[in-house]
Amino acid sequence: MKMLRMLGRSIRDAFKSVFRNFSLSLASISCISITLIIVAVSVVVSFNVENFTERIERDLTIVVFLDNDATKDDVKDIQSQIKEIKAINKKEIVYKDKKTIKEEMGKESEIFSTIMKDWEEQDNPLKDTFQLKVNDATKIGETAQKIRQIDKVAVVRYGEGMVEQMVSAFETTKKITYIAVVALIVVTIFLIINTIKLTIFSRKREISIMRLVGASNFTIKTPFIIEGMILGMIGSIIPILIIIFGYPALYNRLNGQVFSPLIKLISATPFIYNVSIIILVIGILVGMIGSASAVRKYLKV
Repeated sequence: MKMLRMLGRSIRDAFKSVFRNFSLSLASISCISITLIIVAVSVVVSFNVENFTERIERDLTIVVFLDNDATKDDVKDIQSQIKEIKAINKKEIVYKDKKTIKEEMGKESEIFSTIMKDWEEQDNPLKDTFQLKVNDATKIGETAQKIRQIDKVAVVRYGEGMVEQMVSAFETTKKITYIAVVALIVVTIFLIINTIKLTIFSRKREISIMRLVGASNFTIKTPFIIEGMILGMIGSIIPILIIIFGYPALYNRLNGQVFSPLIKLISATPFIYNVSIIILVIGILVGMIGSASAVRKYLKV
């Protein structure tokens, strides 16, 4: 009960302090809001870049062309060897013989249909193929090289060069956005520490009196930490509103994609609420950590 009463008193004092030192509180809230807006944008970009990368990786296909003289037994043997390669997604192995490929091409284009309609089986120059997907796009080149070494495999194609560059670009972008988010959080903590330091300095007399009457370190620090939490919560309101109203508007404006249907944005719901929770948690933690650091460093309680 004593702990609950102490906590209740600390919460009350924290709220009083926020309004009593309104100008300094406003400065802290402004710092948190501005920084969290940038953090929110970075989080949105980071999640969408990760989504782009995953979608592209799922769609990356290796096409394996077999020799014309490959028999049904050869096809089975090749499929078995492909399945032994760890990077291959075993559920995404599709075999198509040249007759099936001819029929599909004929359906897709009248020109192809006209050209191929008189082809007999022995005249068909197309090759039997396997279409494969990999579990890790970064290993697509290595995987293609292993497949090339299988007997009766004529050609392996997956968009050499371009795919590696694209995957590398996305991975680099992901790392940059993650680093940016962490850096912005650190900057926010630094700003809060310095802003709250001014608040604490202006209340030095109050702290001295609390020490003289025998208040413990916990009793002195708790109201400041709760005050930081309150400032963080208030500071996160504007970034959250921007996310909740801004992202759906952007999503609708761009029709859910960037430049092409390949690069799709994450659907607004429930994404905006997940990001809002992340921003709220960051705001609260940043406020608490900033306050705790300021108290520990500058009051040495």
